[in-house]
Amino acid sequence: MSAHPVVIGIAGGSGSGKSTVLHCIIEALGPDHITVLDHDAYYRSLDHLPLEARMRFNFDHPDALETELMRHHLDRLLAGEPIDKPVYNFTRHVREAATRRVEPRPVILVEGILVLAEPMLVERMDIKLFVDAEPDVRLMRRIKRDLLERGRTIESILEQYERTVRPMHLQFVAPSKRQADVIIPRGGHNRVAVDMVIARIESLLQRDHAEAPA
Repeated sequence: MSAHPVVIGIAGGSGSGKSTVLHCIIEALGPDHITVLDHDAYYRSLDHLPLEARMRFNFDHPDALETELMRHHLDRLLAGEPIDKPVYNFTRHVREAATRRVEPRPVILVEGILVLAEPMLVERMDIKLFVDAEPDVRLMRRIKRDLLERGRTIESILEQYERTVRPMHLQFVAPSKRQADVIIPRGGHNRVAVDMVIARIESLLQRDHAEAPA
């Protein structure tokens, strides 16, 4: 690539609508122009623990994620090199043996609840977004996702929410809002804010293309 990629950080609480905003950006710019680096892929493998212990692990603390590897992968993408991104199994809480090849593209979306709480990621971002939503809305979305996609019971979802999700949100996720350039209330349903972000990304891409050496 001749121009430096534009790095967009997308953070916010679990169920806030980050994925909706991400997909709006991809739809507007086209998938051929975007690489997605999701923090969830970098959860540390818990294969050294019995399944019961894995189920009670605090997945909402920054130490649960191998952010150093994600930062290394981001730097490689910024240098125009492909990476092999981990594949995480959220049912067994382990990394799969297989990885996913990710190619560098003009826009890199760095997404996850804690990406704005990690200075090593924040300092590499050109635009920092925090997707906001009311706590009850986030909880309902999380329940629906975990029931349908991760095969969990309502009891286990609520127990985890009370034990780790809510406390870690208050300790790490909510304060990271201060790092954001743009706060998007109502998530992907806030088309005015999302369209403004897309326009800004397009402006940065045009600028970088004009400044790139021929």
